[in-house]
Amino acid sequence: MVIPKQQQTAKAERRLDARRLLDEGVAQAEVARRLKVSRQSVSVWARLPARELAIVRAVGRKSTFKESDRQWLRAALVRGARAHGFATDLWTLPRVAQTLARKRGRRFSKVHVWRILGRLGFSCQKPEGRARERNEPAIQTWKQAQWPALKKKP
Repeated sequence: MVIPKQQQTAKAERRLDARRLLDEGVAQAEVARRLKVSRQSVSVWARLPARELAIVRAVGRKSTFKESDRQWLRAALVRGARAHGFATDLWTLPRVAQTLARKRGRRFSKVHVWRILGRLGFSCQKPEGRARERNEPAIQTWKQAQWPALKKKP
């Protein structure tokens, strides 16, 4: 897991602020309240030497989803779902997971697919629920001519 530099700096500053408050004699519970962190975190920080507080390490398992997989997935999503054998161009989490399994041999849960898409900069988009046969000029005409007559107040 890669932690952005800005986030690393903020975490290190928060830890160093905690150390400063602890050195001033502020109770751990109060430090936790002021910095909006857990009391357990403050307890751990209190035991660490100051030089280690500024070091922010990535936690968790290293990703097996490589940069080449990311680039391929981005290109696949841009090409559209129809290019990968689906009836419509609507991408869903199960469709993305199925495409990754078929084309790359990688199996991921829907939750993890959601995280991968978020890291790639994709977000959930809800299609507009409008009929294809919708006649925009007729709707505008109706709104301008008939709707005012139906309204209670002009």
